[in-house]
Formats: sequence, structure tokens, C-alpha cells
Amino acid sequence: MINDERIIETLDELDAFLLTAESGVLGLQNVAGVALATHNGSGRRFVAILDDQNQLLLGRWVSEDVFKNGQDLVRNGSKRSR
Repeated sequence: MINDERIIETLDELDAFLLTAESGVLGLQNVAGVALATHNGSGRRFVAILDDQNQLLLGRWVSEDVFKNGQDLVRNGSKRSR
């Protein structure tokens, strides 16, 4: 669910969000994947943390630049040490 109006504006912010989600700090259960997506109703872009049923566990809005340039980061994960 996206109920946080903050927007991830940079690739560094996206990287930090992905590392936080991956580390377990967010307390999400059954995490199976991450995707960049478009909200059907509004057309806004977001990063989605998905469970093993492809259901949205957590989402954060992203800027258009992050959506366009963050595909590899979401696909391949962070290059930073974990």
C-alpha cells in the first residue's frame, strides 16, 4: 500500500530504499520481489515490494527520472556492500 507521499527523487535514494527493504528493517514478511510500476488510476510511478503472490506489500512513489533510470538497479540490486 502506498500511503506515504514522499517521493524517491534520486537513484541514491532508490538504492537506500532497496537496501533497507532487503535488510529486513521494514519488518515485511514473505518478500519475494521488487518492481518499478505505474499506478493504473493516476499514472504515477512507484517502486513496489511484492510478496510471493505478487501482491503489493509496500510501495513508494518515484520520480520519472528514477523510473526511467532505476530499472537496472531494481533488476540487479545494489552494488553497495550489504
